[in-house]
Formats: sequence, C-alpha cells, structure tokens
Amino acid sequence: MSENAALDKYIEITSQEVTEFVSKIDKAALEQAQKIITEAKLRGGRVHITGIGKPSHVAEYAAALYSSTGTPAYALDATEAVHGSAGQVQKNDVVIAISNSGETEELKNTIQALKKIGIQTISISGGVNSWLAQQTDVFIYAGVNQEGDQLNKPPRLSIVVEILILQCLSILLQEAANITFEDYYLWHPGGALGKAVEKLIQD
Repeated sequence: MSENAALDKYIEITSQEVTEFVSKIDKAALEQAQKIITEAKLRGGRVHITGIGKPSHVAEYAAALYSSTGTPAYALDATEAVHGSAGQVQKNDVVIAISNSGETEELKNTIQALKKIGIQTISISGGVNSWLAQQTDVFIYAGVNQEGDQLNKPPRLSIVVEILILQCLSILLQEAANITFEDYYLWHPGGALGKAVEKLIQD
C-alpha cells in the first residue's frame, strides 16, 4: 500500500470509528463519574489520573485540562505508585485509570494498592469485561475496533476515544463547578489564550 493510500485509509477508518463511538458514549457512566468527583471535591478531595505507556501521556494532558477548568488534578505515575508515589493520593481523592485493554499488570498493582487506601476509582477502557472494568467503582467504555493502520497495534484511535471521554467528563465537571471567564482567567492569565479571555472580561 502506498503512503498516500495508507493515509487515506487511516482518515477513512478514523471517521468511521469516531462516528460509531460517539453514537454510543455512555452518558450515564459519565454522569456517575462526575458525581463521584464533585462529591469528593466537596470533601477536599482531588483527582489523580493514571495510565501505562501512551495512556500515561493522555493522563498528563487530562490532568492539565481538568486543573485549568476547576477540578484540581494530578498525573499519577502508575509504575512508581507501588514504590511510594501512591502517597500523593489521600483518602478523599479519586483516581481515574486509563487502559485500552484493562489488563495491564502495572495498572492492576496500582489499583489494588489504592483500594487498600480506600480510594474511589474510575476506569476508562476498551475492555468491557476486563479486570479494570470489574475492579473500579465506575467503568466508562472507550474502545475501537481498529487502530487505523495495517498493523492494528500502535495506539492511535484508541487514544483518540480515551481523550474524547476525558474531555466529555471535563465538560460535566466544569458545568457542575459553574466556572466563569473570571475563574478561567485567574488560572490561565498567560499567552494568547489568556489575553483573549482578558479581553472578553473587559468587554
């Protein structure tokens, strides 16, 4: 397959997979996750987001997004968690775990350690019947049939839908917290985005 043909195929598969996924997003599970996090925030709790491999980078993005929209969040290194980093998590906190398969051993160890502390957990995974789905308080499906290339292994479209679910949850949390332009500007005064928000406030 030529490079252009492979690219065209990827774009075609992306359109199909994302369209299909969006049509079956579990809004009830998202609302349940939002309620758990909002109630935790009222008790002084925070959100920690974790994953292994590529999902760990998704976790870092989501933690930054949540923090800038009214929900203090931190990326938790799942590999380091069982070697002491679980100490960053306090009893009133909530942990969101991301895994395409839901069977990643390092993540299993982290969740088991957190459950001993008494932490509420939310999983985002393509593994409907996976260990992770069964061991967390809320499971939100985020899976695809194809990753978009001939190998069908490198995480591409599975990452896209994981990000979509995390963004959906961020919308619910932002709305629940009644975030205003003034709030957003306090957390994001720099750069072109900060200037644009400042102009809206002044106008």
